[in-house]
Parts: sequence; C-alpha cells; structure tokens
Amino acid sequence: MNNIKNNRGESYIDTAVLVLCAMLVVALAVKVFPIYIAKSQLDTFANELCREAEIAGRVGSETSARAQVLREKTGLDPDISWSKTGKIQLNEEFTVTLSMQADIGLFAGFRSFPVTLKSKAAGKSEVYYK
Repeated sequence: MNNIKNNRGESYIDTAVLVLCAMLVVALAVKVFPIYIAKSQLDTFANELCREAEIAGRVGSETSARAQVLREKTGLDPDISWSKTGKIQLNEEFTVTLSMQADIGLFAGFRSFPVTLKSKAAGKSEVYYK
C-alpha cells in the first residue's frame, strides 16, 4: 500500500516529456512537408513541359510559353535544361531536367539546410517533319 502512495507524481513528468517530444516532431514536420510539396510540383512541372514538347514536336517558343505559365501557377522558378533543342523528329527521344534550391529552416532560423530538388521527364516527339 505504501508503494502506491509514493508514485503519485511520476506520471506528470512522463507526460510532460511525451508532449515535448510530440511538439518537436510536429515542428519538424511543418518545416519539412513544404519541401515534399515543392518536389511534387516540380515533377508535375517537368511532366507538363515534356508533354508540350511532345505535342509541338520541338523545343522552342511553345515550351517557353508553357514554362512561363507554369512558373506563374506554381510560384516555382527552376532551371530548365533540355537534351535537344529545335525540331524533334517523330519518335525521337528527349529529356527535360529541372533543378532548384529549397531551404529547410529548422527551429526558427537557427540553422538552414539548402536542398537541391531535381526532376526529370522523358518523352518522344509526336510530329513528323519531311
């Protein structure tokens, strides 16, 4: 009976430590999840640019206009590099690579970790040039 009376305040300390750990995990998630969202948007950006080049059959003004529209929609400004430029013949393969920097600022700016996000998409032209 004495043993039960001596352990009265022990659960308060355990609960406080558990709540502190849970809040640290939530704070980390709030800082890291936007990076996953940006990566997903970058993948979509690359796929849509690739599809535009497939339909147009070339890398030029069409793809530049589409890139500008996607920049305005997503708010991302990646570096874009193409494996081929100009006209692309039917069934000729090409790739587009997008890269950008993102910062994970942990714990109110004490430390910032720059992360390079890269996305790559490949496609084949659907236009035949004589």
